[in-house]
Amino acid sequence: MPTPNELLEIATTVARRAAALALQRRRDGVEVAASKSSITDIVTRADRESEDLIRSALEASRPRDGFLGEESGGDAGSSGLTWVVDPIDGTVNYFYDIPAWAVSVAVVEGDPDPASWRTLAGAVVNPVTGEVFTAAAGGGARLNGRPIQVSKTKKLSESLLATGFPSHKRHKNPNIHFYHQLTLRSHGLRRAGSAALDLANVASGRYDGFWEFNLNPWDTAAGVLLVTEAGGTVSRFDGSPWRIDSSETLASNGILHNELMENFSEIFAGRGLEQIPSPVEYAKERK
Repeated sequence: MPTPNELLEIATTVARRAAALALQRRRDGVEVAASKSSITDIVTRADRESEDLIRSALEASRPRDGFLGEESGGDAGSSGLTWVVDPIDGTVNYFYDIPAWAVSVAVVEGDPDPASWRTLAGAVVNPVTGEVFTAAAGGGARLNGRPIQVSKTKKLSESLLATGFPSHKRHKNPNIHFYHQLTLRSHGLRRAGSAALDLANVASGRYDGFWEFNLNPWDTAAGVLLVTEAGGTVSRFDGSPWRIDSSETLASNGILHNELMENFSEIFAGRGLEQIPSPVEYAKERK
């Protein structure tokens, strides 16, 4: 079995190569290859080419490993290792040339059931900014080779948080209520459109916390390892252990985690909520 650092070298190499390809395709002009369940969930040709590149490289160097990719699905391997890949996390940003998208490559160990998976290494590459976030289990987290740590912010009221919203079925997602309440209780909120980069930004101390509903393994596998290796905490909203197949992801610098969980509990229970101002009433007072 290779060491986490050896696996990280592979993850970083293939992520860099895929990122370079995706960036070149973006400069050439994006072509929409297909649409998923709605027109806002865009799949570009670069998504598929990026994943094909990663998959081919891994099949050549690690033929017995499993694979789980956003675009092509999964294949069980026989080695006990599985590569979890998002070829372009933040596809809508990519399509509109907003520089907040990344390639995420992680490798996990465990049997075919994702509930047992433990991430050993992960890389998140933003080719537009040139930032490469990496982490190996037990080896800490780094940005462009330099160690990074989570922030030391002690109070929710002084924190900068991030979240994300689904690209479809937004009307069935309650996150707008959490966004509204927590933006009033913190220094502010950001919604950048890439969960992998949001988690990387928690790991590097840019954000103090991040949460999102219903993420997929390829969204979180590398980013969660970045946070924990940088000294942060990741759980479900109620504090129960996070798993790669969890439908809830709450990441923080660790110091704020209990306060965030208390706020989630209050919001879920409907206690102490600030009402959303009425646009009708606001219109009456416009000058």
